[in-house]
Amino acid sequence: MIDNFLRAPQGKAEVTADVLRALGVLSVVFAVLFAELTDAGIIAFALPGLFAPRFLAVRAGADITLSVTLLIAAWSNVFDLYTSVPGWDLVVHFIATGVLAVGLYVLAIRAQLVSDPRASLGSKVFGVALTFALGLGLSAIWEIVEWLGYLYITQGISIGYVDTIGDMAAGGAGALCAGLVVVISIREDRDGTQRPLKLTTPREGASWTQTS
Repeated sequence: MIDNFLRAPQGKAEVTADVLRALGVLSVVFAVLFAELTDAGIIAFALPGLFAPRFLAVRAGADITLSVTLLIAAWSNVFDLYTSVPGWDLVVHFIATGVLAVGLYVLAIRAQLVSDPRASLGSKVFGVALTFALGLGLSAIWEIVEWLGYLYITQGISIGYVDTIGDMAAGGAGALCAGLVVVISIREDRDGTQRPLKLTTPREGASWTQTS
């Protein structure tokens, strides 16, 4: 994974993904200097998600999608969009949780921890159910983080029964939809075979590909 992280970007898409990572780091510095420390902390909380795709050599398109989603979610807090724009909180939970949950599911497929959804109808149903469960788990973790932040950092964080259940419902719905999209979009090769999925090494291009 260290080799993946140190490898020079190849192509405009990978450069764009690295620029988004740099923007995430600069965002933390900006928030420390010009915003509140809680804002800086929330943006910093997104950094592991920004850098993980680099270590795992995720395809640039998926890398960019995840990075943009996390940055929007983090900066929405800085600009108070969650409180000033009705429904924005639910929209972000829907999209962000869906992207993260499906990312974990795809990683599990390509690490051969779960069966390929192309294998059978049961594998497809399991894939959707797993993505949905991952989304609910991620939503629960986030709500716990918000609760801890409310208790020990600032009471400006919005918590409560309605808010918590609404956020988790939106996150679960986003994960469910994302799971359905992935299961439908992953198809067999043109020759009808079902080739295993894996993460290539840096010398092979360090990208998510199908092996021969």
